[in-house]
Amino acid sequence: MYRKLTLLTLSLVVVTLYNCTTNTIDEGDIEDLPPIVEKVTYDDDVEAIITANCVGCHSGPNANAGLQLTGYANVRAAAEQGNLLNRVNNGSNPMPPGGQLPPATRQILDQWATDGYLEN
Repeated sequence: MYRKLTLLTLSLVVVTLYNCTTNTIDEGDIEDLPPIVEKVTYDDDVEAIITANCVGCHSGPNANAGLQLTGYANVRAAAEQGNLLNRVNNGSNPMPPGGQLPPATRQILDQWATDGYLEN
C-alpha cells in the first residue's frame, strides 16, 4: 500500500512539474504587433536572441540535433533551411523546449528573414 501511495505521489509531482515548465502565457500573436519598420540585422538584433535562447543547447561538438547555432553563417543556414524559424514559431513543439518565445522576439526573427538575413 505504501509503495502505491509513493508511486502515485511521485507521478503527481512529475506531471505537475512538467506542466509548469511547458505552459506558456498567451501573449497574443505576431499578427497583433505593429510592423517592424527598421531593417533587422544579425549583429544588432538576432545574435542576442540566439545567444540567450539557443546556443546553450545548439553549440559545441554535441549540439542538439546536430544543429550549430554559433555565428552568423550557421544561424543563417538554419533559418534558410527552415529548421530555425519553423521550430521557433511552432506552438505545439517549440524551441526552446521550455516554451515558445514571445511574439515580439519571433517577429524579429521573421523580419530578419524577410529583410534577407542581413548580417550588419
